[in-house]
Amino acid sequence: MTDGKQSRSRIQRVVAVVAVIFGLATLWAGGSILAGRDPGYVVYRPLLIFNTVMGVAYLAAGILAWRRAPSGRNAAIVILALNILALGGIMYLYCTGAAVAVDSVRAMSFRTVVWLALLLGLAWVIRARRDGV
Repeated sequence: MTDGKQSRSRIQRVVAVVAVIFGLATLWAGGSILAGRDPGYVVYRPLLIFNTVMGVAYLAAGILAWRRAPSGRNAAIVILALNILALGGIMYLYCTGAAVAVDSVRAMSFRTVVWLALLLGLAWVIRARRDGV
């Protein structure tokens, strides 16, 4: 395997593993709070439910990214779009004084940035393959 192929394959695998770990962490955190664990901070329940459900999507996207970069990229696009919409909604609620903590805005911002980075990684892998790099 050439250095370029190894590099592409390694990046694809790293993106997939990060997505799976992020999904598992999201499912554990959200599921445990939904099951009654007190996180020690204010929780906006609709966002908690959204993020817990998204944990399943994160796992699926990671598996897709491991198998086929284009499928993983498509999943990452959908996840990023949904996270941007949720972030916009949370920011709106926060700015209008609704019962949304600043921690919710920070958490959704973090999720959105992570998925942007994963999408960019997969896009690079696909482009490098197409260009023969």
